[in-house]
Amino acid sequence: MNIFYTPDLSGNEYTLSEDESKHCVRVLRMCVGDVIQLVDGRGGFYEAEIVDDNPKRCSVKVTEHKKNFGKRDYHLHIACAPTKNIERYEWFLEKATEIGIDEITPIDCEHSERTVVKSERLNKVLVSAMKQSIKAYLAKLNEVISFPELASQKFSGEKYIAHCNNGEKKLLKDLYTKGSNVLILIGPEGDFTNSEVEFAKQNGFKEISLGNSRLRTETAAIVACHTVNLINE
Repeated sequence: MNIFYTPDLSGNEYTLSEDESKHCVRVLRMCVGDVIQLVDGRGGFYEAEIVDDNPKRCSVKVTEHKKNFGKRDYHLHIACAPTKNIERYEWFLEKATEIGIDEITPIDCEHSERTVVKSERLNKVLVSAMKQSIKAYLAKLNEVISFPELASQKFSGEKYIAHCNNGEKKLLKDLYTKGSNVLILIGPEGDFTNSEVEFAKQNGFKEISLGNSRLRTETAAIVACHTVNLINE
């Protein structure tokens, strides 16, 4: 199945972007009459036929359209501190997209070793993972935000902060309610500080554990993502 990203598709005729056209015609060697699939990142899944195999402006005609393809009845938002090695963060974005996620926010914490990310590059990772995993919804990637600003924002749903600091904490799987919108905070390599945990608690977040092992930032984010998806299956 060959899937292409068409974010501004609205009618029955569409011209792929130059990058997607090149991949379709020059890399995959597809031509007039071949059938391809399109996703718009908003839940639209389309089947289309190539009508012009121009490698820079490949044109297609939509033959079938499915709305709300793969739509979930809950919203999963993970706010995760960017890792020092950005490739690890990209891995998190890729795998979380494959598993299922709706929104990601990079957060700047007291122990953060990276406070700047290249959104354009990260969005390309999200798009690629969306197509690879045959999904029609593209996760929203927010700009980097400070921990206090994120933690104090209003959110309609369950709110959790995962950390390895001392104290009794219940497992996410024992607290999360199936079908509920959820926001989960994942800290940097040095974890959240005690003051950050207290601030989150004051703003309605519950402390959680993701298991007995000490996990890397990106692994913890994936475990949280998988746990919520598994409960909702």
